[in-house]
Amino acid sequence: MVKFLKPLFFAGISVCTLSSCVDDSTSIAAPENIYEFVSADSDLSNLKAAIDRAGLSATLSQSGSYTVFAPSNAAFNTFLQANGFSNLNTVPVDALKEILLNHVLGTEVKAANVTTGYVSTLAKGAASTTRNLSMFINTSGGVKINGISNVVATDIDANNGVIHKVDAVIGLPTIVTHATANPNFSTLVSALTRNDMPNFVGILSGTANSPFTVFAPTNNAFSSLLTEISAPNLAAIPTATLENVLKYHVVTGANVGSNNLTNNMNVTTFQGGTFKITTTGGAKITDANSRMSNIIATDVQCSNGIIHAIDKVLLP
Repeated sequence: MVKFLKPLFFAGISVCTLSSCVDDSTSIAAPENIYEFVSADSDLSNLKAAIDRAGLSATLSQSGSYTVFAPSNAAFNTFLQANGFSNLNTVPVDALKEILLNHVLGTEVKAANVTTGYVSTLAKGAASTTRNLSMFINTSGGVKINGISNVVATDIDANNGVIHKVDAVIGLPTIVTHATANPNFSTLVSALTRNDMPNFVGILSGTANSPFTVFAPTNNAFSSLLTEISAPNLAAIPTATLENVLKYHVVTGANVGSNNLTNNMNVTTFQGGTFKITTTGGAKITDANSRMSNIIATDVQCSNGIIHAIDKVLLP
């Protein structure tokens, strides 16, 4: 279990004057809701300005049970510079709103309850108007979000949820973001980025031919494939074979969620071949060689598509 340090807070100060018989002592009200805590923290002034510009102050002030991963001022400055924005006012309001909502969960999650896995944020991307974006939390060696942002302070309690501070702005995740964030897909990432492959990173990070539906083999699935084809390692797979295999796991122009999978569904892939999905007794894929793979995790929603994990590499 990852251990966290809880920050200390001073609720307020009272000042008494002795120059009068009348007690005119005053007190500064302690922050209560998430928006008030953000407004009171000088290191979150950029976040406060972004919340105001995006029109989310009322949302983060209202009653509820939210979890907010709050980027520091330095995190915002890095984000602006990396994305070519001179200041917050040059970020399109609609984009800024979704980026901020990508830092918010609709349930309160204290540090002690944070576990490795996927959660849904309040943000939506271009791939789906109904599905909220997924966030991958990795608790191995700290807490890292989507492979890019570290939690640096935890459990700032508010009356409508909790704040955890992070050291990087969590941008809207693409297929590549989630593939690289989850260590169970590290072999898939190695295959996609092999130097003789097309620019899969560019393709699956972009919007051309999107949205994408990716059936992503796990590391164990690739290990089983190497044994099956008697290959010593990934590098031993010929260029054309690997390219065709990888494209066979991608569907273009469709964000196919688990609720859209139907029995005996024929799927045409980016490679040009087809495979069949069956749902009786659990969702499975039968590839062109009559090999069967189980869909073992579903609905990792990205801004430009969706990922489902499978336990066997598909062969066209």
